[in-house]
Amino acid sequence: MKLSVKSDYAARAVLGLARHYPGGVARRVEELAAEQGVPANYLIQILIELKSKQIVKSQRGKEGGYLLARSPAEITLGDVIRAIHGHVFEAPGLTDSRLGPELRAAWAKLRAALEGAADGINFQQLVDESQERGKMYYI
Repeated sequence: MKLSVKSDYAARAVLGLARHYPGGVARRVEELAAEQGVPANYLIQILIELKSKQIVKSQRGKEGGYLLARSPAEITLGDVIRAIHGHVFEAPGLTDSRLGPELRAAWAKLRAALEGAADGINFQQLVDESQERGKMYYI
């Protein structure tokens, strides 16, 4: 299974917004793009998709930009992947009636495992992990 660069950029953007969530201040696309190493023009398209799925919201005006529509604890990696791709994992065999039941069951089991793993990771956990890593020191 290989995820697209688009899903990676979407996850980076959501993580960047999650880091600034407590302040409640919208982030400008240019700032977020530079911070996350994502091309700004491409990031705008991704943010529009994430907005349509109520993961981010936009704010107009001088202090405008994007922020999370919900708390980082309520947004999972699975939510972001689904917003970009429609599914966390899709196998053509799941809908192919010519496929034997044992292989269809195997694909379904793999899909359930991947969706469970992706839905088990929320962005608050990722923010917390990065803050803990920042506190660590090495001798």
